[in-house]
Amino acid sequence: MSARNILVPSTAYLNQIINKRIRTGLVDDARKLFDQNPEYRDIVSWNSMIAGYVKHDRLRYAKELFDRIPLRDTVTWNTMLLGFQRTHDSENAVQYFVEMGRIGERPNEFTLSTIISTISSRDSKFLIQQIHTRVVCLAFNSSVYVGSALMGGYASLGCPISLRRAFEDISVSNVTSWNALISGYMGLGFVAEASRAFDLMPERNVVSWTTLVKGYISNKMLEEARFNFDRMKERNVVSWTVMISGYEQNGRFVEALEVFLSMWRSGGRPNHFTFSSVISACAGCSALLLGKQVHLSIFKLGLLVDVILSSSLVDMYAKCGDITAAACAFESMPEKNIVSWNSIIGGYARHGLGTTALEEFERMRNNGVQPDYVTFVNVLSACSHGGLVEEGERHFTSMDTNYGIKAGLEHYACMVDLFGRAGQLDKAEKMIQDMPIEPDVTVWGALLGACGLHSSLELGVFAAERLFKLEKDHPAVYSVLSKIHGEREVWSSVTGLRKMMKEMKVKKQNAGSWLESQFT
Repeated sequence: MSARNILVPSTAYLNQIINKRIRTGLVDDARKLFDQNPEYRDIVSWNSMIAGYVKHDRLRYAKELFDRIPLRDTVTWNTMLLGFQRTHDSENAVQYFVEMGRIGERPNEFTLSTIISTISSRDSKFLIQQIHTRVVCLAFNSSVYVGSALMGGYASLGCPISLRRAFEDISVSNVTSWNALISGYMGLGFVAEASRAFDLMPERNVVSWTTLVKGYISNKMLEEARFNFDRMKERNVVSWTVMISGYEQNGRFVEALEVFLSMWRSGGRPNHFTFSSVISACAGCSALLLGKQVHLSIFKLGLLVDVILSSSLVDMYAKCGDITAAACAFESMPEKNIVSWNSIIGGYARHGLGTTALEEFERMRNNGVQPDYVTFVNVLSACSHGGLVEEGERHFTSMDTNYGIKAGLEHYACMVDLFGRAGQLDKAEKMIQDMPIEPDVTVWGALLGACGLHSSLELGVFAAERLFKLEKDHPAVYSVLSKIHGEREVWSSVTGLRKMMKEMKVKKQNAGSWLESQFT
């Protein structure tokens, strides 16, 4: 039903249909109703409209109404603070919080927790301490909600002593405050203190265990994380997902999939975040069959496939070698973001379809999506694999001039690889010489690989020396030089290099496989 010329019989009815419009995303319709019925508006009407704009990230309109509202209450101020929190606008959040106090409006638990979480940055230590003092003066130290926010704020500032003090200031300590203390310690890297606090807890719940496991993962202690995960008597979807994503983010893809299969067999119901991590793990170890089964299970469970999950599917199919399925998954997406565009462009690039990748890049730009750092890594990689030297040079130049993106090591490695594959070794060498940052293993490896491809002995030795300084046991140093010397028939050097490889126990990377098992 359109909001055009709808007059309402009462304030209660106006507020009811405004809230209904906002819940269904029809914010503009709600605004028309609001404007058409000024005689029935009350503070609830104003607050509902402001909250609607905040919820849909239209803060400019929320501020406009905030400035016009005839009377403000704590809800009005809290709604604006929430808007600033959502947009990470700490400057305006502090300004509004100070003004709120200046006019005598008393903050509540939501006010204090919101402002603390909004201003938690390295330069706001004293401000949080002032708010901490006010929390105690207003007797909100009995609120675990506010206390937990304070502990999170101090943890983000790197203040373990203040973190502990905030915990001790909470007059009603319960499992939530203990969980916040453990999370804060883990976030600061104080693993022993977090473990000690966990052991001292009078009671624990599944959140406590999950917080501990997640903390170990964030500190790169995966074995300790898994040990405590296995000790959990109760697990929920969050705890399963934390362990799966922990393995996946640290490149231990097979273990991530093993945990997922255990979850599935135990009757656990995965959510979007679980499936996203699982699909990424499938991509990481090229488990195409399992990836397809996971994709099918998503539909069987009736989960709504959002843009994040869809992007993961595109990336998985592309990395597992099925570019046709990747393209189908991409085209079926009703909404695409920069991650999904990067996935399909990178997929085409890895499959040597450079021209198609560049066509997708142009389509992305025509759809109004701005490229980012990763986009240009994929674009330059596409040019490299497709032998598109002029296009690569043009896109490399446009990064900074058109988009303000400074080239990183990955971009330089792509350009060296591009010139090297095309046999333009002089350009590849000059690219490295002109780099404003120190070349890394990838850059020198790209040059060495090009030298091996074109049997350039002198430049190959130069690249190998630089690579050797960064990574002494890199197999490419010996295998590529052996190839070059062999092609030049310098057999004594080949024998010496092979002897050196044997002495240093340098081996070629062994092939691996993943034995996939179906799950039902």
